[in-house]
Amino acid sequence: MSGDLWLVVGLGNPGPAYAGNRHNAGFMVLDNLAARAGGRFRSHKARADVVEGRLAGARVVLAKPRGYMNESGGPVKALRDFYKVPVERTIVVHDELDIPYGAVRLKQGGGDNGHNGLRSVTRSLGDKEYLRVRFGVGRPPGRMDAAAFVLKDFSSTERRDLELNVERSADAVEAVIADGLAAAQNAFHAS
Repeated sequence: MSGDLWLVVGLGNPGPAYAGNRHNAGFMVLDNLAARAGGRFRSHKARADVVEGRLAGARVVLAKPRGYMNESGGPVKALRDFYKVPVERTIVVHDELDIPYGAVRLKQGGGDNGHNGLRSVTRSLGDKEYLRVRFGVGRPPGRMDAAAFVLKDFSSTERRDLELNVERSADAVEAVIADGLAAAQNAFHAS
């Protein structure tokens, strides 16, 4: 079933109370990608909502785990096993504190940097070599706790550019699929 199939997972928390949070940047990007693929999210037995479609000329499964961020790994592993997608064709889209707001960074592997969603995915997959599209949310102001910061909505200033930043992150996902990680990094890290 895999062949040219990619699994693209957005990390976030379920429900309207979290919808505008910085921690839900992954969900926002996946909603954009689902619109591009012309699909609607449907419930999957893997405890995730999925869209099957095409992006950048390839077959994709777009997924949003239905549990909380720190439980994302179980659904990601279940989807990977169900669709038989290798780790190197698995892309996780997530918010990143150590990247300035508006920047998009791409990488393969690495640590979780305190991100509970990534920690859960790495633990469940037993492998950290999946691809990552990192949506910069910047550091919290002053002495604000990082966990509290990511669970707050984007500020009114940030919201002015939010749609554009979501678009750029979705473009980055498509670039990784179409051109590979190195070419996508060259295109997106330059800006």
